[in-house]
Amino acid sequence: MGGQVSRSDFEWVYTDEPHATRRREIMTKYPQVKKLMGHDPNLKYWVFTMVAVQLTIAYMLKDASWPLILLTAYVIGGTINHIMLVAWHEICHNLAFGHARPRANKALGIFGNVIIGFPASISFKKYHLEHHKFQAQDGFDPDLPTVFEGQFFCNSLGKALWVFLLPAFYSLRPLVVRPKPITDYEVINLVLVGIADALIVYFMSYKSLFYLAIGTLLGLGLHPMASHFIAEHYMFIKGHETYSYYGPMNAFTFNLGYHMEHHDFPNIPGCNLPKLKEIAKEYYDPLPSHSSWPKVIWDFITDPAIGPYCRMKRRSNRARDNGSCDDDPDKDM
Repeated sequence: MGGQVSRSDFEWVYTDEPHATRRREIMTKYPQVKKLMGHDPNLKYWVFTMVAVQLTIAYMLKDASWPLILLTAYVIGGTINHIMLVAWHEICHNLAFGHARPRANKALGIFGNVIIGFPASISFKKYHLEHHKFQAQDGFDPDLPTVFEGQFFCNSLGKALWVFLLPAFYSLRPLVVRPKPITDYEVINLVLVGIADALIVYFMSYKSLFYLAIGTLLGLGLHPMASHFIAEHYMFIKGHETYSYYGPMNAFTFNLGYHMEHHDFPNIPGCNLPKLKEIAKEYYDPLPSHSSWPKVIWDFITDPAIGPYCRMKRRSNRARDNGSCDDDPDKDM
């Protein structure tokens, strides 16, 4: 189905990622940007609300038919659980309670993990910060597709399957590309989510847990909310490795679409990223951006010029890495 993808390798580049340089320039020209840094005081309330809504729906579906469960899981559950994972994105940068309260940020992420069905909050933080620290670096950035993905999913049907399987690739790829020892917080995350899953089955039903878990998988795959996985860094225009999206779905995703701005300033909460763009608009307005996330998925699947190989990639110049996962992108402000 569809034409064969024209690319047979990544777009290898030999320059540093652009965000650190632009960040320094903006900070020099607009020192008031520092006032935008901090945390989002409303984020914790959104997390509490999503947990309450999802558990309520899970209870209401405890005796429902399988078709109703699947439909609700895709339309409602997948949407809410994906928004929860976007909240994790904010939380992993300590944007819920600030850098002075790292344990509170971790605890909120684990609490939100209750409705996901799989323990993942702490692991997401560990690997996502690597994506910022080593953007597009071969063997270091877990967001980069593997050679297998580029070679195997090479036509429209294959790319549609690849999008559907994104939850599996995003979960397993870091373990292959950059495996790390399990941390104490990951064990805590595993145990607490396991207990929560057992309680959901005991007090509701296994159908309730299925609704939550399958909603997560559906919401991270061939779903409008998941379009940002492709929109953020896949090279739709040669020479550009990060893209922002300025559209209505930002209202439901803590302005995740302002991705160029986020990579420039990862310690500015999403609620303030539009203000950053307005202050430094001469830096962001000329850059290519997306106007529709669903269109991104359509173009990715149908355009032979775009595929998993359509990512900029650079040789790692950070052999000194000690395997740790710290907040370097946030600390250098």
